[in-house]
Amino acid sequence: MEAEKKSRWRWGVNRWIVLVLIVLNFIFARQFPPIAPHVQLPAEPIFPITLPVVGEFVVTNTIIATLIADVVLFVLAFFVWRSIRRGNQILTGITGVVEALTDALFSLSESTAGKWGKSIFVWMATIVFLVLIVNWTELIPGVDSVGLFEADHIARPEECTFDSFYIGSLEIVSVGGEPACSAGVIPFVRVASTDLNFTIALAIISVGATQMIGIRALGVSYFTKFFNTKTLFTAPMFGVINFLVSLLEAILEFAKILSFGFRLFGNIFAGSILLFVVGTLAPVFLQSGVLLFEWFVGIIQAIVFGLLTLIFMSLATVSHSEEEGH
Repeated sequence: MEAEKKSRWRWGVNRWIVLVLIVLNFIFARQFPPIAPHVQLPAEPIFPITLPVVGEFVVTNTIIATLIADVVLFVLAFFVWRSIRRGNQILTGITGVVEALTDALFSLSESTAGKWGKSIFVWMATIVFLVLIVNWTELIPGVDSVGLFEADHIARPEECTFDSFYIGSLEIVSVGGEPACSAGVIPFVRVASTDLNFTIALAIISVGATQMIGIRALGVSYFTKFFNTKTLFTAPMFGVINFLVSLLEAILEFAKILSFGFRLFGNIFAGSILLFVVGTLAPVFLQSGVLLFEWFVGIIQAIVFGLLTLIFMSLATVSHSEEEGH
């Protein structure tokens, strides 16, 4: 009976806390209308730094997001390593989730690529974990929404009203007026996969690693996949067809870069814009459903990127003669 009373009391308190937060959110959103982040394809520069060899280098908000994702990835790896080093047979919590996902990816890699599964697994797992963490950064409060206020990004600033108040030395700016006043924040952290530089670079790494795996598996004969002249003179008709098909294979390798890069970029960038629009039009409660949807999209895109890398790498280990035999 006491346990039941405690349970009812606990859930009752949580219910009232949620209700109070929703009411406060309504009041705050009405008093200080949300300012939608400035939407553009290129990443926004945040501050310049000087590197010894490169010279002056501009740090963008997507670079900051990538560094945060790298730190999170290293921290997860450290905790998993520490748990295994302590001799824990069964990992629990976040380390258990990481172990379960790693085991699933390793089993999938071995069943798909055979003896080359271990070599391919390293690339595939790294890509899956990195893309997953990068995609999920848009679920963190403040990402894509907290940043530098720039009046230059407002279409007609003369039609806007600017009100500000201070929390300590921090100035909080509220913008009112026409709909053109809704864009004025350059975020400190922007989801890295909404930047084509990140997605294309990751695609180049994936396709480049695929060529490395193919050369390791087949040696110089791997290049006959892209320049097949074996039957060009012995069987002129079919030899020409095989040669043209091999040239198409070479073109498709470059097309994979565009396919990889734009697929990931398009899905995450569209999700970010959806969050901006919903957060501006209905800043209370409705955005939670969109965040849950983006949580699933982040998982799916990470797994798709990893699976395509696995498939292309496993196909690269198969010789052209074996493919014809099948």
